[in-house]
Amino acid sequence: MAYATQTQMNRSAAQNNPTNDSDFTSLLDPALVRSARQIYVTYYEAHPTLTQRPLGVAINRFTHRGKLIFAGKPILLPQECFVPFSQIESDAY
Repeated sequence: MAYATQTQMNRSAAQNNPTNDSDFTSLLDPALVRSARQIYVTYYEAHPTLTQRPLGVAINRFTHRGKLIFAGKPILLPQECFVPFSQIESDAY
């Protein structure tokens, strides 16, 4: 029962949090964004018939290894971060 109550409180806090995920994209390391872009380009070159646009890349902050995320919210390990596709396709970096 305590678990259900804690889960409900976490969901409620997440819904009431006025912070948008896009606010944090400007805090991403430019090297991570470049690595995420390279992961996307490599995947696209290997799969040229790709029609579905990914949501982004889950990438390890230390090794810069990552995977494309196509659906749902990614579950990240502590050393990982999520680079949204809007950051990958932008020319900011």
